[in-house]
Amino acid sequence: MTDTEVEILALIAARRERRPARDLAALAQLFQRLAGCAAVEALATEDRIWGIWMHHPHRGAAAVLDAATRDIAAKRYDIAETRLAALLRSAPGYAEAWHKRATLYYLLGRDAECLHDLRRTLELEPRHFAAMLHFAEILIGEGAAREARYAFAAALRLHPHLPRARDALADKA
Repeated sequence: MTDTEVEILALIAARRERRPARDLAALAQLFQRLAGCAAVEALATEDRIWGIWMHHPHRGAAAVLDAATRDIAAKRYDIAETRLAALLRSAPGYAEAWHKRATLYYLLGRDAECLHDLRRTLELEPRHFAAMLHFAEILIGEGAAREARYAFAAALRLHPHLPRARDALADKA
């Protein structure tokens, strides 16, 4: 395992003791609801969490993230990367911008860069279950099944309705 992977595992392990950069009461309440709700309510609760993560106090930053997200969906990866790099220079504390760039790097198979951005995402938002899932997927690709299972399990503790994580744990990743 790389140093970055070890650091990410440590961040995941310490997630309960760490406070998010944007420690919003509404987000904490949504995570509490998500942990105990039925599958029917989970999707709406998850959508509300994503809405908060995507929000930024400066509308321009949120607009850039929205545009980059659309660029990724349209496979305009070079444009998305340019937008995200500029956004992260101006808003380095924007956890979801780090996650979106990690997602971009994940799609491009640029694992070292993806891991760097996943680490930064989890530093800023210790409850970022999607970052944990991406991390676990990279670990599976590297043959680190035990560590991947740990990341999947941590994501499930935050969001018990993640089919990929449940499937991975059921299959003994």
